[in-house]
Amino acid sequence: MSHNINIFAFLLLIFLLSLPAPSSGRPPFACDPQNGVTRNLRFCEANLPVDVRVRDLIGRLTLQEKIRLLVNNAAAIPRLGIQGYEWWSEALHGVSNVGPGTKFGGAFPGATSFPQVITTAASFNQSLWEQIGKVVSDEARAMYNEGTAGLTYWSPNVNIFRDPRWGRGQETPGEDPVLAGKYAAAYVRGLQGASGNRLKVAACCKHYVAYDLDNWKGVDRYHFNARVSKQDLEDTYNVPFKACVVDGGVASVMCSYNQVNGKPTCADPDLLKGTIRGQWRLNGYIVSDCDSVGVLYESQHYTATPEEAAAATIKAGLDLNCGPFLAVHTEEAVRGGLLVQADVDVALANTITVQMRLGMFDGEPSAQQFGNLGPTDVCTSAHQQLALEAARQGIVLLKNSGRSLPLSTKRHRTVAVIGPNSDVTVTMIGNYAGVACGYTTPLQGISRYARTVHQAGCLNVACNGNQQFGAAEAASRQADATVLVMGLDQSIEAEFTDRVGVLLPGYQQELVTRVAKASRGPVVLVLMCGGPVDVSFAKNDPRIGAIIWAGYPGQAGGAAIADVVFGTHNPGGKLPMTWYPQDYVAKVPMTNMGMRPSGGYPGRTYRFYKGPVVFPFGHGISYTTFTHSLAQAPTELTIPLGISFSTSGNSTFSSSAVRVKHTNCEVLALGLHVDVKNTGDVDGTQTLLVFSSPPSGKWSLNKQLIGFEKIHVVARSQQRVKIDVDVCKHLSVVDKFGIRRIPMGAHNIHIGDLKHSIFLQATLEGIKS
Repeated sequence: MSHNINIFAFLLLIFLLSLPAPSSGRPPFACDPQNGVTRNLRFCEANLPVDVRVRDLIGRLTLQEKIRLLVNNAAAIPRLGIQGYEWWSEALHGVSNVGPGTKFGGAFPGATSFPQVITTAASFNQSLWEQIGKVVSDEARAMYNEGTAGLTYWSPNVNIFRDPRWGRGQETPGEDPVLAGKYAAAYVRGLQGASGNRLKVAACCKHYVAYDLDNWKGVDRYHFNARVSKQDLEDTYNVPFKACVVDGGVASVMCSYNQVNGKPTCADPDLLKGTIRGQWRLNGYIVSDCDSVGVLYESQHYTATPEEAAAATIKAGLDLNCGPFLAVHTEEAVRGGLLVQADVDVALANTITVQMRLGMFDGEPSAQQFGNLGPTDVCTSAHQQLALEAARQGIVLLKNSGRSLPLSTKRHRTVAVIGPNSDVTVTMIGNYAGVACGYTTPLQGISRYARTVHQAGCLNVACNGNQQFGAAEAASRQADATVLVMGLDQSIEAEFTDRVGVLLPGYQQELVTRVAKASRGPVVLVLMCGGPVDVSFAKNDPRIGAIIWAGYPGQAGGAAIADVVFGTHNPGGKLPMTWYPQDYVAKVPMTNMGMRPSGGYPGRTYRFYKGPVVFPFGHGISYTTFTHSLAQAPTELTIPLGISFSTSGNSTFSSSAVRVKHTNCEVLALGLHVDVKNTGDVDGTQTLLVFSSPPSGKWSLNKQLIGFEKIHVVARSQQRVKIDVDVCKHLSVVDKFGIRRIPMGAHNIHIGDLKHSIFLQATLEGIKS
């Protein structure tokens, strides 16, 4: 870490330490009806339109007061009855105390801690994601009502999990942009509620954009310039953020530390004003990562003075600074003519509007819609049951040779539970977590089904020695079955920490192999990790009958793992990311942002990479078997052209593909009806994944996820599923200019082993050339 970042870290520490402690236990709100001085102010009239109230409030502020509202610990304005407010809270997979806006203790010793996002994403279940968001916002509102939390949550993280070594990949919904976008919209809807313009809490999609490197081989996020083509920006990196804003209606977007093509994202007007607010019509505010504005001046040296940095970010469209930088330097920027007060007013209008949509200027929260929520609404049995169900749905069965699983309580009365992650608690909840309601470890979960013999085998996941292997082998010899719980934790993959390779750390592989050789019964390998690991050795070892990926399964993770191992839950999760072999990452630098193969560069993710994998995106098996058949699907579709066109140059018909903006997307929806039959003897949940591939030609796309559905099918029965396909979104491709087009010709639909062709052709009827 550079000297500049050390200075920044010191300043930020001083800044955070100076935050006022919660005083009266009352939530921060304005327009207290008991305050005779302020209750009749126009901005306190809740029946007026929000924009009228916002203009009235901003018109009453001095320049100094305005500037102190530009940062996350916004200052109080006592003369207007406005209390200080801490904007920074986190709710990635449960209310978290990572940000200073949330405090646990007293009536709120903890909150429900759901599985880490990468695990929840593996469920491919949009209704589950929205339900989790609703529970998290219930608990957030309950804590706010008691004065221990805010209402602005800087979650979710919807960056594309581009490289398997990224330490924060665990926080994301995976490598596919459609999956990430659908996750983003569903979780945001759950968090924010659906009450017109009102907000239950305000979510934030981060980190915009092309941010997926923290610290790899001396390259850190503070100095990294992500070189991204227009094509990759449009068809990969922007997709989940657009879905978050357009489909999810998110109240905030956070810009990232890195530069994109030479410009810091928080100072790029094309990205902020042009794309987020202009094209996507964000109804909310844009916030910097902490402290991106200081970083672009002190570390990236993008501007010559701090005042220029303050001016550049605000004029680019930044509304709120996490960190003190704008509070320190904006006034001088205004006095020096780099900014005018109107620029500051625009930023404040965006943040204050969100606060008013949250009801923070409507008086006492207890009298508002969610004012009845309190301590009894946190860590409820229903919430904790949902955390268990989310973990079950996210667990992926990767291998099951000879039906090694499920184990039988009659035949497998004694189970050896081995490994550094076999009896962990906080490891299960990953990063950006809070204080869980309680934990069920894998050992505790398995102990509910069988007598257990426990050996850690390693002191921790680093597994730097094999001194304890003998005891682990002995345990496996005396048991009817062996469950090895291995993998990673936040010491290996985390924010600030990217991996160099994807092998199991230290001597873990040796421990697994030796225990498997010694075991007298079936051997199950459970992997607890966010990013993928190369376990080719275990995949190819006949003594290891089954492999399970649990991700970081949350507070109830051990119970969910045990339920899968003993078959009371039939796994239905699918991998949301490709698992690469070690030799892939050995030759692909993290700093190469290209998605497509070129020269000796193999490309990234299942959409473009064609080489060998350990387990592919979408892989996951069940204790039963399913077949698919198409009940109803079009064989051809006409694409109407909606405006004048030219057949020359970079136009509508370039490369036999219609520009998306030249057709009427509203009428271009496909319905695919698929019959899913459970051909086995046990009930099961099938995660139906539908892919498409474009007509053969210059498009380098292998295939693209276009839809998914999760359905429960009783043994020997059949269900029909309808998958809605948005042609403009899902059958389009992006050219090298960043223009989205719909290729004419045969598009192939893939559903498992099923393949169906849909022929697209353009019509010119009624169109003048």
